[in-house]
Amino acid sequence: CCEGLSRSSVKKLEMFLLIVSLVVVLPLLELYVIVQVGHQVGLLPTIALLIAISAVGTSLVKREGMRVYKDFTAAIQRGEEPSKQIVHGVCILAAGVFLFAPGFISDVLAITLLLPPTRAIASKLVLRRSRSKITVIRATHTGPIVETKGTLAASFDVIDVDPREGENN
Repeated sequence: CCEGLSRSSVKKLEMFLLIVSLVVVLPLLELYVIVQVGHQVGLLPTIALLIAISAVGTSLVKREGMRVYKDFTAAIQRGEEPSKQIVHGVCILAAGVFLFAPGFISDVLAITLLLPPTRAIASKLVLRRSRSKITVIRATHTGPIVETKGTLAASFDVIDVDPREGENN
């Protein structure tokens, strides 16, 4: 199938297929499930259930979002890298997007992403993949502190920050 394609082309193709499935297939599945639930319990209970799940999910997004924000600021104040909190925040953002879409499948995905154990697993997976690709350089008044956790990007981008006014070089 993909023997003539480069690795980056295969990844782009996989991402395209994932997006197509989310945009085309997921709404069709959602509609099918809503119709099936509607046949089983009736129209009004189905609509009430969708509204109730969205209301509960929205309050969970708010609660978990505030919790992650507090963890994020605490990590920053301790001088730690808030990578885990960022991944948790992205999971909560995705859960909010899934809750915005009407349907039971997206609601189940959203509530799954709101569960702390699920976010912990996602965080471990994402950080395991990204840590080997990250180099952190912190500039201090005594000089740069390099924490090598991986390699610099092929482009070797440099972010240069001017010293504060009044400080000597």
